[in-house]
Amino acid sequence: SGLSWEPRSRAVEQVHLRCTEGSLEWMYPARALRVLLEPNVASAQHSTVCIKPASDFQGASIYVERAGQLHLVLSEAEGARPQHVSCFSSQSPQGVALFLQASPQRDISRRTASFQYKLLSNQSAAGPDFKKMALVEAMCRPCDNMELLMAICSSDFVVKGSIRNVSHDSENHMSQVDVSVQKVYRQKNRIFQQEERGGEWRGPIRTLLQCKVKKGGGDFLFTGNEHFGEAWLGCAPRFKDFMLVYQAARERGANPCEF
Repeated sequence: SGLSWEPRSRAVEQVHLRCTEGSLEWMYPARALRVLLEPNVASAQHSTVCIKPASDFQGASIYVERAGQLHLVLSEAEGARPQHVSCFSSQSPQGVALFLQASPQRDISRRTASFQYKLLSNQSAAGPDFKKMALVEAMCRPCDNMELLMAICSSDFVVKGSIRNVSHDSENHMSQVDVSVQKVYRQKNRIFQQEERGGEWRGPIRTLLQCKVKKGGGDFLFTGNEHFGEAWLGCAPRFKDFMLVYQAARERGANPCEF
């Protein structure tokens, strides 16, 4: 909290965040805060850090430090956009440094500048915007057999279901697939939930608009990973096609994990 700082001090508070995923909440922002994202993993210097401001973000602007220069990421004047995710490549072992500059305030009313952050491995080129961050998962192409087999082992969620509806958001370059779920094999968090009325299991999965997802009949095996509490589509074969691939691999002893 900015209220805990010495009123006459001009020092910049420093915060070191060493987890691969987490959040920061700065209440009553005052002066400035330097946030060092230093994940304590061997691959940190070859990774990408993404941040997502809270929908009620206010009281400060966020900058990223690059070669001693500050580059604006989000100004308070813009207002926080719920879908606004920014990603930065970590070029050095020191990780990524963010600079939060408090906005001048005329009163003592409560403001909170908060954001979530997450470390992504550089499986693909994650760039400075949400579209490229999403490409880490959504490659808009069918997965090959080995990718399918690995997806059930390593994905944050694995569910069997059918597509109820597909909606498109051209402004944020995203599509949302509403899934009617028959079976949840795995989920990291409670994205897929049982409705109170009727007891049906449902959940939303996001993907890129450029993937041109359409509503199709039949059952699918939906897999993918979570980013900032949202499910992002990875491999999604028809269930019967996946079972043929899995059974053949199991007979050869080539399945990387049990399904």
